[in-house]
Amino acid sequence: MASSSAASVTPEQQYVQDSADMPAASGPKSHQAFENLIERARQLPGKVSIGIVWPCEQHALEGAMDAAQQNILEPVLIGPRALITDVAQSCGIDLGGATIVDVATPQEAAAQAVTLVKSGQVHALMKGSLHTDVLMHAVVSPESGLRTARRVSHVFLLAVPAYDDLIFVTDAAINIFPDLTIKRDIVQNAIDLHRGLGLGEPRVALLSAVETVNPKIPGTVDAAALCKMAERGQIEGGVLDGPLAMDNAVSAEAAKIKGIVSPVAGRAQILVTPDLEAGNMLAKNMIFLAGADSAGVVLGASVPVLLTSRADSVQARLASIAVGALYARHLHPESAPAV
Repeated sequence: MASSSAASVTPEQQYVQDSADMPAASGPKSHQAFENLIERARQLPGKVSIGIVWPCEQHALEGAMDAAQQNILEPVLIGPRALITDVAQSCGIDLGGATIVDVATPQEAAAQAVTLVKSGQVHALMKGSLHTDVLMHAVVSPESGLRTARRVSHVFLLAVPAYDDLIFVTDAAINIFPDLTIKRDIVQNAIDLHRGLGLGEPRVALLSAVETVNPKIPGTVDAAALCKMAERGQIEGGVLDGPLAMDNAVSAEAAKIKGIVSPVAGRAQILVTPDLEAGNMLAKNMIFLAGADSAGVVLGASVPVLLTSRADSVQARLASIAVGALYARHLHPESAPAV
C-alpha cells in the first residue's frame, strides 16, 4: 500500500482541501463526554494561549472569543487588525483585551503563527477562516515548520449519543493511502491524545471489512502487523486488536455472535481506518446518521492544530478548543502558571 503523494504541501503528504470542514448534522445534540472535556479545560490553572490564524469571519472570531469568556483559552488573533476589528464590531463580538498580531495575508498569518509557537508565546493553533492547506503548509514545512519525528495525522473526536465513550476516528483528513509505517504514527498519535486528555489507556480497533487476515485485503495484513508491533513495543500506551469489522469493533453482541474474544471488540474507543476515504465516510456517517457531535485536531506537530468548521455547533466548537487546551497543557506542562 503506497503512502500519500504530494500536492501543495510536502513531497510525501497531501491534504484533502478542507476535508475536515464538513457541515454539521442538523438538530440539537449534547454529549456528556464533550461537556466533561469543556469543564476540565475551564479548570486548568491559567488560560492556555492559542493562536487563532486568520479569524476574519464571524464563526472563527466568535468561537475563539466565546471560549475566552468561558476561561478556556487566551486568544492570540493573527490577521489584519482592521478587518478583525470590523468583523467584531459588525457582529457584536467583544474582543476584550485579546492580543492581535497584525499581518496582511493568510500566508503571513500562518507563518507568523508558527513563529509564535517557536517562541513559546502560543501553545496550540486554531484554523480561522483561511484554507486548511495554507495553515498546514506552514506547520509541516521542512525548513521553518513545526514538524517532529512523528507523521502528522488527524483525529475526529465523535460524541455519539448511543455510545458511552468518545470515539476517535483516524485518519480521515490528511493521509490518503498510509503505508504501515505511517499507520504506526497514526495509531500512536491517537493513543497519545487519548491518554493526554486524561481518558486513560485506549482500546484501539484496526478496522477492515472482515475480522480475519486475508492477503487479498491489504488492510487486514496491516492490522495484524500493527498488533504485533504493539506487542514488540513499537506502539505504546494502548490495547490493539485487528483486523476487526466495524460491527464487532463497537457492538459486544456482534463480537459475541462472531465468537471474538478480545478486550477491544465491542468496546473500541479508537477506530483506525485503512485509508482516508474509509475514515472520512465513517466520520460523516456518524455525524449525519448517528447524530454525533464532532471535534477535530491535527497531531504529530510540536503543538496541536485545531480544524474547526463554520457549521460546528457551539458545543462542538468549544469541545475542539477544550481538546486543544487540554492536550497543549499535557504536551507543555511548563506553560502552566506556578501555584
